[in-house]
Amino acid sequence: MGNSHGYETKIEHLFKTGLKYFPPNRVLEEAFLKDYESVYAYSIRDPEGFWGQIANELVWVEPWQKVREIDLPYHRWFIGGKTNITINALDRHADSWRRNKVAVIWLSEEGEEQVGTYGQLRDRVNQFANGLKSLGVKRGDRVVIYMPLTIEGMIAMLACARIGAIHSVVYAGMGAGALRSRVEDCQAKVVICSDVTYRRGKVVRLKAVVDEALDGLDFVEKVIVHRRTHPPIELEEWEVDFWELLRAHSHRCPPEIMDAEDPLFILYTSGTTGKPKGVVHVHGGYMVGTYYLTKAFFDIKDKDVYWSTSDIGWIVGHSFIVYGPLCAGATVLIREGAPDYPHPGVVWEMVQKYGVSVMFTAPTALRMFMRFGEEHIKKYDRSTLRILACAGEPLNPEAWNFAQEVILENQGYCIDNFWQTEVAGPVLGTIPTIPYKPGFAGKPLPGVVVDVVDANGKPLPAEQGGYLVLRQPLPYMMRTVYNNPERYEQYWNEIPGCYKTGDIAVCDEEGYFAVLGRADDVLNVAGHRIGTADLESALVSHPAVAEAAAIGLPDEIKGERIKVFVVLRAGKEPTDGLRKSIIQHVRKELGPIATPSEVAFVEKLPKTRSGKIMRRLLRARELGLPEGDTSTLED
Repeated sequence: MGNSHGYETKIEHLFKTGLKYFPPNRVLEEAFLKDYESVYAYSIRDPEGFWGQIANELVWVEPWQKVREIDLPYHRWFIGGKTNITINALDRHADSWRRNKVAVIWLSEEGEEQVGTYGQLRDRVNQFANGLKSLGVKRGDRVVIYMPLTIEGMIAMLACARIGAIHSVVYAGMGAGALRSRVEDCQAKVVICSDVTYRRGKVVRLKAVVDEALDGLDFVEKVIVHRRTHPPIELEEWEVDFWELLRAHSHRCPPEIMDAEDPLFILYTSGTTGKPKGVVHVHGGYMVGTYYLTKAFFDIKDKDVYWSTSDIGWIVGHSFIVYGPLCAGATVLIREGAPDYPHPGVVWEMVQKYGVSVMFTAPTALRMFMRFGEEHIKKYDRSTLRILACAGEPLNPEAWNFAQEVILENQGYCIDNFWQTEVAGPVLGTIPTIPYKPGFAGKPLPGVVVDVVDANGKPLPAEQGGYLVLRQPLPYMMRTVYNNPERYEQYWNEIPGCYKTGDIAVCDEEGYFAVLGRADDVLNVAGHRIGTADLESALVSHPAVAEAAAIGLPDEIKGERIKVFVVLRAGKEPTDGLRKSIIQHVRKELGPIATPSEVAFVEKLPKTRSGKIMRRLLRARELGLPEGDTSTLED
């Protein structure tokens, strides 16, 4: 990107609330990380001591000789250490007092429930791991998993890790083209899929997508099918039933002993164009980082029931549904299906029923709950909720306020955080013991050295927007892009010595960071560079607006003019008067330079499968440009 995009001009942070909120006493008293400032200072002063101390809480078959070795763009962690992430996610608990503790609760849209303890989960994982070995799957082989949010999907992931195979989960909702490109890129030996998933009461057929995707791919030797329909679908000779394979094998399977730097999984991430990137994470550093953040950021403890509304198809599902919480010995709730089906209050009904105490969701979900209205929330008891963490896109101050005051009734704490697939856990966030500033993701997490710089890597002063970069690698960062080291190196080489996140951010005088949007989403209006997050925050703070997206369109005089797309709250009708009210509201909040030229009322915004607004698609439609292949969009 660099200067060719003109980002050397100042990027302005317009939406300033000037407010600060303090965590409730209940949260402060129970928090794992009590003194952020001293822990953070120690983590930067002595990163080897800091990360080594955390790693020592976990089980290693052979100890490491050195905590880290950095030769940018490459970095290695826990050098010489041997382990397997499943030893810490399963055996450490199944061989302790947690053997009969609930590890996972699965729910369907219709209220069906399955429960597995740590002992039971280890047994099932071992049986399926032995089943994979019987099909010839061995250490280093790639296995693609195309399954919905089920216990079977988690078993498949953990079983691959158990035997040293590298799994690549593809979100069960992507099309045949997206699935095929991923299977081809990693040359998967086996594909594990479900025949169907269920969403909004409808059957979504997955096996037909797999059949189309694998047509002619001779290197795929076996397809394992989790059959859910009755009567069960017929299988071909190269296909195997998931549960028949599992039940045919012993529940004892010693873990493959892996080097700390051995690959654990490949997770593909892509934009509108180009070949998907196979982000590679490893057994050692990824395990240490996600384990630590489960406790230090999400504040999950033994007594908690934890629910992430994400999916195993995304990095959130890998890090904070499966590996992080299980390494920390948590009880994880998962629910297959839509968060507003069979009724708009079902999420809060489940919070009440299961006593959920820590929840992780996305800003897009909070805005959906705002759109439905308070009555669907208030009929259920949410008093168990202590932490409500939010990530995926910038969290609008209005959505945060709704979560804090309406959902949590100020008895719990809504905390923002920022990260990405390539960095498999939060790097910025509001730790549960520090004050929250609306519009700001928070401060750097322990171990994270972060900065805002111009296109040449020069640090920018407080309140001036620029590129968000990491100045030091982290143990839980990706190690490479699968089969494409040049693409990996670009992350570190565009701004020498820094990892470039691709996001625009600003840091205030107190060290709080606000992420203003992706670099491609920054608008240039009459010489003023404005982040989409500022505009959308101002729009959502209007009492009639539930969700909004802002794009720039060419303008002969101003360079770009602003067009916004608005989803109204329940009960609000689109009128010319409301359109004028929204424009005036933004003008008042952000000033004349940010005044939208056009407001379009829409029923819904186009989003990636993981819930991020597709501003590039909106802009392409407005300009009559090709929209590109959106079947692979996920972040």
